[in-house]
This record gives sequence, structure tokens and C-alpha cells, in this order.
Amino acid sequence: MNYKTVFYTLGMALYAEAVCLLLPMICAFCYSEDVWWCFLVCSALAAALGFIFTFKKPERKNIYAKEGFVIVSFTWILMSIVGCIPFMLSGAIKRFVPALFEIVSGFTTTGASVFKTLNGVPKSVLFWRSFSHWIGGMGVLVLLVSILPLSGGSNMHLLKAESTGPSVSKLVPRVKSSSTILYGIYIFITVALSVTLLIFGLDLFEALTITFGTVGTGGFGVFDTSIGGYSDKVQWAVTVGMILCGIDFSVYYLILMGKIKVALKSEEVRVYLGVIAVAVIVITVNCLGQFTSLYESFKHASIQVSSIITTTGFSSVDFNFWPQLSKSVLLALMVIGACAGSTGGGAKVSRIIILFKTLIKEIKVAAHPKSTHKVMMNGRALEHETVRAVNVYMVSYIAIVIFSVLFVSMDNFDFTTTFSSVLATLNNIGPGLSVVGPTGNFGGFSDFSLLVLIFDMLAGRLEIFPMLILFSKYTWKK
Repeated sequence: MNYKTVFYTLGMALYAEAVCLLLPMICAFCYSEDVWWCFLVCSALAAALGFIFTFKKPERKNIYAKEGFVIVSFTWILMSIVGCIPFMLSGAIKRFVPALFEIVSGFTTTGASVFKTLNGVPKSVLFWRSFSHWIGGMGVLVLLVSILPLSGGSNMHLLKAESTGPSVSKLVPRVKSSSTILYGIYIFITVALSVTLLIFGLDLFEALTITFGTVGTGGFGVFDTSIGGYSDKVQWAVTVGMILCGIDFSVYYLILMGKIKVALKSEEVRVYLGVIAVAVIVITVNCLGQFTSLYESFKHASIQVSSIITTTGFSSVDFNFWPQLSKSVLLALMVIGACAGSTGGGAKVSRIIILFKTLIKEIKVAAHPKSTHKVMMNGRALEHETVRAVNVYMVSYIAIVIFSVLFVSMDNFDFTTTFSSVLATLNNIGPGLSVVGPTGNFGGFSDFSLLVLIFDMLAGRLEIFPMLILFSKYTWKK
């Protein structure tokens, strides 16, 4: 383990967080809030830790797979510990574990909250929790890769450890250039949606916070009603934004390069859009009795389907009161998630496709043992290693769900609350069902359960293995 390189990279990430913490401080000044010093103190703390960690530059800055996983895990954990302090200093959240839960929910773009109400919470604090979505959406280390003077192999190990999906592909030969392109697309979508919301009548504060939650697929709002109180134009803009941000960002690069036909051939994107269409139709028909018109049923179905499959977590109504079929569809969408390479969470559409194709292949082999079949995707045969990794991921996913449900059930909530809270956090969605539904919160859970759910959020955002590898003794051997 190259500890010097690990600490150096952690220090650079803390420097980045120190800069980010200045934005909510500026927000506090703009609204004459006396909590500005909370962000200044935390910014100074992050900068001080960054200075300590980077005081001695490593002689070699090569990062291998093991270091990549450790750096990613500790970057997110350390940034969360520092990032939760403003909640406590401002008095918005008084205890450490709930405050840590809130900021981890922000950075991992989950959107689950311990706040019972947002009334009275300083706008600068609300800005920070929403901005944390944007920071974590594309990934902290994706940004650092475009800045740090690391080798191409080192950059790739960092990207693989923080990536969302079964595999990582470079947009261009240089990894550093790929990360720069990704952030360029990310910033463009952010600006475009912010301007759209401003045109549709939102003030700058609301436009930015809603944009952060949409583009980062996080879902923190600034009102207890989430996006339910906004106009239809705003709700449709957010819905389109969620769907777009649930698509693999490399598809947008292909479109920009004029390779539209190649982009449209993406099997994952076609399945993703198909699932959204089918789910919207099913819920629209199933919920006709819940609303005054077909349009209202279609609108709310579109918002909630887009919100859940992209793991954003915004809500326009309380779907706790929807028919059982509609709630079951939403639970299924929680697991499926968005596309690999997007800012969304969940198991990822590509993994679900690979699982189904693997199942079909095994059925064919069972029927005709001497036949040879390959798992195909986008017209290409998948490598055995990719299929194996997907299978191992899903086994790990199921194991985490089982153990998390067992641990959280110690709080004696009903099974729907317990099960959906685990799915909502592991898949980085936010709201679940029953007590943790759209109008509920996670404030009633014990500190132990919150810690379990914090682990689930981090594991979900980091694709499980960077968190599990911390518990292996082989990780820490030289």
C-alpha cells in the first residue's frame, strides 16, 4: 500500500471541499444569515487537513487498483465527516450521527433526510445539502483526475473505483481528457437547466438548489413538499432533466461528435427509456382514480417514475396512497436504477440486461449442453470477466440487503418501512414507503440503524466493492 500517495490524494480532495464550503458561506452573506462562520470554520478545517496530508509529496504517484479503492472510500468518508460539521455548528442538526447521515445522503446523491421539517432551516444550510448532490453526482475524484498530475494508469484506477456501472470506457485515449469532457457535459446540463428554471419563474436560490438535486440525481428540496408546489412547467423541466441525467454521459459525447447512429444503438439507453415508458403507462392507468384527470395521473406518474428509476427522489405527491400495483412498480424501479455512466444509482440497467441475458444463455445451455452461446450486448460478445463481475456484484448486493434489513429491523418499524429504507439508501434513491415515504423522514431511526444506512448509501454510490475492500486484511498488506 502506497500510503503517501493515498494521503496526498485525500489532501487534494479536502482542498477541493474547502473551496466548495465557501459557496454556502457566500449564500449566508447574501441572505444576512449569522451562520456564515460555520462554513468558514469547516473550510479552514478542510484546508488545514489538506495541508497536513499533502505536506510531503510522494516520490512516486502511481496508484494501483488497491490504492484506488482505498482512496475512493476514505475520500468520501473523510469529506462526509468534515461536511457534516456545518449542520451541527448551525444548530440545524444537533447530533453527529444524524448530521453525518444527512451529508452522506447529500454526497451520495441519495436524498434521504432526518429533517422532520425544513421550515426555519437557514437557506445557506439548505444550499450546502443541495450543493453536496452536485459535488457527489459526477464524483469528486473524476474532478481530481482532470487536475492531479498522475499517470494514465493511476487515473484509470481512480475512475474505475468511483465509476457507476459494470465497466469503464475512455471517451478519448487520455483518461485526464475523458474526465474533463465528462465534467464539461455535466456543467453544460447544469447551466441549461438552471437557466430554464429561471425562465419558468424560480428565483436564483430555488433554481440552483433544484438543479443540483436534478443533475446530481439527489433529490433534496428546499420545501417540505419537494417539487409538489411548483408549476407544471417547472415539474416537467425537472422530469426531463432527471431522465437526461439518468443516461450514460458518454452517449452525449457521441452525439456531440456527430456519431448519433452509434449513440442510438445503445442497448442500455433503449431499455432504460422503454422501462420508463411502460412504467408510466401502467401507473397512469392504475392511478386514474387518484386524480381528477388523465393528464394529472400521467403527469404525476411521469414525475415519480423518472424520479425513482434515476434515483433522484423528488416527489410531486405522496405515493404512499397509490394502489399496491403502482407502489410495487416503484419498488422494482428502485432496484433497476439508471444507466451506467450516469449520475444515477441503483443496480444499473446494464447489469439487469446482462443478468437476464446470462439467465437465457444458461437455459439454452441446459437444454443443449453441447451448444455454445455468448452473452451479447450492443452487438458485441461480453468478456467472461464482465459477466462474472456482474454476478458477484448482485450476490454482494443481495447479501447487503439481507443483513441491512436484519440490523435495521431492531428498531421495530413495520417491514415495509424497514425494507424500503434499505432499498432507498442502498440504491441512493431517498424516499421509501410508509414511515420513510415522500412526506416522511429517517429521523426516527436509532443511531445504529442510521450508521447501517450510511454504510448502505456509501456502498451503493461506490458500487459496493470499495467499501467491502476496507474490511479485507489483504488490503492493508504491503
